[in-house]
Amino acid sequence: MEHAAGTSAGGGAERMDGGSVVHADGPADQRPADEVDDLVAAWQAERPDLDVQPMQVLSRISRLARHLDRERRSAFAAHDLESWEFDVLAALRRQGAPYELSPGALLRATLVTSGTMTNRIDRLEGAGLVRRRPDPQDKRGVLVTLTAAGQSRVDAALSDLLKAEHALLASLPAESRGVLADLLRVLLAPLDARRASP
Repeated sequence: MEHAAGTSAGGGAERMDGGSVVHADGPADQRPADEVDDLVAAWQAERPDLDVQPMQVLSRISRLARHLDRERRSAFAAHDLESWEFDVLAALRRQGAPYELSPGALLRATLVTSGTMTNRIDRLEGAGLVRRRPDPQDKRGVLVTLTAAGQSRVDAALSDLLKAEHALLASLPAESRGVLADLLRVLLAPLDARRASP
């Protein structure tokens, strides 16, 4: 397998040897090589006029997202849930008792259109996982409430999902997970703010 030649965080050149990153100005550390190293090396060779370093981060995030999506689907399928069903039920469950939200609040929590949300509530209500009730604060409004069956289903699916997520992070020490979480927060915060702005 070919390995990437790149630039280290400290500016020193690196090369890949035997699955480890070897710094020109220091001893090898034991970071394993992956497919992104090959991808970046190939683009550096073909397009040396471009700075392809963002791929070092974002291509890995993209690949990790695909792994996480597979784990999510597997955890939810074990409890006869689709991803969108879990998202709606989880939004209600996180509210605490009595586990209810207006359809508008569910829209904001799950980022779907009004028509899509209506259809999803209908399907979840038909499955006995949520129910609608009149909103006592708004005569024309309704509230969507998690049923006992819905709570049981989402709690079990969440437990399985977290087991899978712990397994995905098992190679990282706890302190590294905290550092990674902080860095991703810095990266995501302005993007989320941009999306939330009118």
